[in-house]
Amino acid sequence: MQANVEIARAWLRAFNAHDVDALVALYADDATHTSPKIRALHPEGGGKLRGKEALAKWWRDSNARLPNLHYEELAITADGARVLIEYVRHAPDGKSPVAEAFDIRDGKIVASRVYHG
Repeated sequence: MQANVEIARAWLRAFNAHDVDALVALYADDATHTSPKIRALHPEGGGKLRGKEALAKWWRDSNARLPNLHYEELAITADGARVLIEYVRHAPDGKSPVAEAFDIRDGKIVASRVYHG
């Protein structure tokens, strides 16, 4: 359980540092990431990305579009198989509450899902 909390904290650190390589290293090779932001910008994929290459491309593009984007941790809840992070998304268009769920297997994120408030 504590190991999964540490994965979540490492994820937040990497995201806020805009360190895409460190961020993607936390994921399994075939991981999926689902987000309403992906659905809005790339509706043809149904809001889901698969694999580290797609994740890296998404976050590099996000960093270029939103250089001041950062997340403020509110809470992390974990068990042996998943983590839920609640945070405030600080972006040029304002602040918004977000929850993100990670499914974790063998110390890697195998699926992540974003829920915007």
